[in-house]
Amino acid sequence: MLQVVAKETDVPGFRKGSAPIDIARNTIAKEKVYDKLIQKLFSDAYKQILETDKLQPALSPQADLKRAQEGEDWELSLKIALQPEITLPDYKKIIANAQAEAKKDDIWVPGKSEEKPADIEAQTNARREKLLQKVLDELAKQTTIELSSVIKDYELQRRQTQLLDDVRKVGLSIDAYLNSKNLTQDELKKHFMDDIETTYKLEYALSEIADKENITVEPAEVDKLFAHIKDEAEKKEAQKNTYVYISMLRKQKVIDFLSSL
Repeated sequence: MLQVVAKETDVPGFRKGSAPIDIARNTIAKEKVYDKLIQKLFSDAYKQILETDKLQPALSPQADLKRAQEGEDWELSLKIALQPEITLPDYKKIIANAQAEAKKDDIWVPGKSEEKPADIEAQTNARREKLLQKVLDELAKQTTIELSSVIKDYELQRRQTQLLDDVRKVGLSIDAYLNSKNLTQDELKKHFMDDIETTYKLEYALSEIADKENITVEPAEVDKLFAHIKDEAEKKEAQKNTYVYISMLRKQKVIDFLSSL
């Protein structure tokens, strides 16, 4: 591990990483070697656990070094949030019920036929959006999912941190923000937890529907999306996260599929 750290170390009189190990050793702090070693230990242990137990993680693991004394065995722990179990409702029935409700609201009104085509198109689009939102809301409501505490804690902390950053940018304290919204800390936490539950339900429900309906994303579709990014630096950055765009395209295709039923 010392050799690995030495290759990343600047030593006066030598190009970066080219100093002999005996010379580099004198400039490298022991803590830096330990940090690199710990990273490797966690990475190797994590990969081995996933491969041995055939686990499917939902998030990066929470790592904790319990004990690390020279000359003794080291002890480390990993908390792994697994992909949650999901029970999908009859989504086609949900759509049929939503469509039936929409038809009840679509009552003919005298003079309606005199409306301009642009108005009719706008109303049609509005009804379609309303119907889709009702379907998605009901889908999230009827889907059951078992989220691990690791996921809940991670998402709660992420939302709380984001809110704290947002309110500070406008010169408010979190207490002032809560007062302005007439909320308590407990009520805010419940709001976040409800949102986390709903968000994950919908995300996993759409993914499950995509699997059931064999909805996939072709490489040409991803290439077409990247082709619309004119800035080369931005495009290269996007291509590093191709999986994010594949997920986004697949989700949109599922929503389009639901809208077409």
